[in-house]
Amino acid sequence: MRPVTVVHVITRLEFGGAQQNTLYTVKNLDRERFSPVLVAGPGGYLMPEAERMDLPVHIVKNLVREIRPASDIRACVELTGLLRSLSPGPVIVHTHSSKAGIVGRWAARRARVPVIVHSIHGFGFAPSQGAFKRSILRTAERTTSRVTDHFIAVSHANRDDGVNYNLFEAGRCSVIRSGFDLDLFRNAEPHGEKFNREWGLPNGCPLVLMVACLKPQKAPLDFVRVAGLVHSRRPDAHFLLAGDGELKVDLDREIGRLGLENVFHHLGWREDVPRLMKSSDLFVLTSRWEGLPRVIPQSKAAGRPVVATAVDGSREAVVDGIDGYLCQPGDVNGMADRVLSLINDTDLAGRMGAAGSRTVDEFDRDEMVRMQEELYLNLLADKGITVTEEGR
Repeated sequence: MRPVTVVHVITRLEFGGAQQNTLYTVKNLDRERFSPVLVAGPGGYLMPEAERMDLPVHIVKNLVREIRPASDIRACVELTGLLRSLSPGPVIVHTHSSKAGIVGRWAARRARVPVIVHSIHGFGFAPSQGAFKRSILRTAERTTSRVTDHFIAVSHANRDDGVNYNLFEAGRCSVIRSGFDLDLFRNAEPHGEKFNREWGLPNGCPLVLMVACLKPQKAPLDFVRVAGLVHSRRPDAHFLLAGDGELKVDLDREIGRLGLENVFHHLGWREDVPRLMKSSDLFVLTSRWEGLPRVIPQSKAAGRPVVATAVDGSREAVVDGIDGYLCQPGDVNGMADRVLSLINDTDLAGRMGAAGSRTVDEFDRDEMVRMQEELYLNLLADKGITVTEEGR
C-alpha cells in the first residue's frame, strides 16, 4: 500500500517561523504512512534548503504575497492543475499563510482533495488595514472556511479570534505550538570578541536583540525608537536587529534621524540566531499582531528575558513580570522603561531568564510533527480512509 500523499502549500519560503516549521514538518513526516510534497511561490531565503530535501518541490509562479486578483486566479488555476497531475493524487492538502491558504484551499476543493487543512499563523486582516480591505479579507476567509475540514492555530488566542470572527467552531481548530529545536537554543555558545569587533560592540556592553522580518506587522521602527529612548539614558547599550524586508530603507532613515548609527546594528538575515540570543542580555519584539512568535520561546530557551507587545499569542508566551514584560503595541516609552529595568538590574534579568527557560517544553518541534500526524489520521478516519504502517 502506498503512503498517503500530503501536499503542503505556502506562499513564499522566506526566513520565518511558519516557513521553517513547514520545512521541518514535510522533512520529518513518517514516510511509512505519509508521502510529503511541498508547493510554494517563487523565491525566498529558504528555497535552496527546500530544494535540497528528499521530496518533490513545486513552484507556482503566480503565488505571491500581494493581493493581485488576476495573478491570484492564475495561481489557483495553476495549483489546481498541479494537484490533479500528481500521481498518486493528494489525499491531504495542508496550507499555510493567508494567501496560500485562500488560493490553496480553493485549488484543493476544485481538485477534489478529500481532506483540507489550514494552519493559522496570524490572520491576513489586521487593524492597521483600511476598513474596506479588512472587510474583503475577512469575507474571503469566511467563505474559504466552508471548504476547510480543519484548522491548526499556534495559539489559543488565534483559535479564539477565529471563533469570534465566525471563521469556524472551536471544535474545528486544534492548537499545535510552533516547534523548534530546544537544545539548539539551550546549548548555543555566545559569540566572542571576533563578532564584537566585526560589529563594533564594546566587550561587556548591554546588548538588546530583536529578530524579525522588516514588515509592518513587526513594527521594526518601534524598536529603533525604543533604542533611542534607552540610549539617551544608557549610552553604553547596543542594539542588534536580525532580519530584512520591505521596511529596510525606512529603518535606516529612522536610525539616522535618531543618531543611532554607532549603537544600532542591522545584521540582515542570520542563521546564528541561537548564538545571537545567547550573546544578548534580553530580547525585544515590537509586533502589532502575531500568531505566536516562536522567537519568544526561543529566547526563553536561551535563558533570556523578553520585552514584547501584548498581542495575540505573545500573551501566552510571556508571563508578565515573571519571565519578561508585556506592553501595549506602540508603547515605545513603556518598552524602553522595561528594557532599562533589565539592563540596569542584571540579577532581575537573570531570574527572569531562568524562569522562562523552565516553561518551553511544549514548543518541541518533534512533538509538533507528531501532533500533526495524529490530526491527519483522525481526519482521514472521519472520511473513512484508513492508514496503516504501510500506507492506506
